[in-house]
Amino acid sequence: MTQYKNPVPTVDIIIQLKDRGIVLIERKNSPYGWAIPGGYVDYGESLEQAAIREALEETSLKVELLGQFHTYSDPDRDSRQHNISTVFIGRAEGEPKASSDAKNLGVFKEENLPVLVFDHSKILEDYFQTMKSNPLWCPNVSVNF
Repeated sequence: MTQYKNPVPTVDIIIQLKDRGIVLIERKNSPYGWAIPGGYVDYGESLEQAAIREALEETSLKVELLGQFHTYSDPDRDSRQHNISTVFIGRAEGEPKASSDAKNLGVFKEENLPVLVFDHSKILEDYFQTMKSNPLWCPNVSVNF
């Protein structure tokens, strides 16, 4: 009998804090480093529900999702296994606090991003380029980071 092995669905959330920048977490678990908040989709959970839950768990922020940005599926994007990530853009207000598997967090602008794990540098490069070149793509997102 043939056994199939499928990629694992995950979500990442680019969280914009009005006029301050985007929220990134420093991971508590391996692989260590800075990352876009996110994680695995639980069974019975929609991608949107997973994004909102993961944002709250890692940043203590209640996020309003503005839209789905892109899905990243390179089999080598995560050294642990083949994860497919659907990336959302969201916004939040308030003061983020590291929680769950986030060791620390920070608010960053494009010009002062830290070194990121996984393919998150590529994701943010795509995000900033898209927001600059096509601001109407997601009209509720400010490009004034």
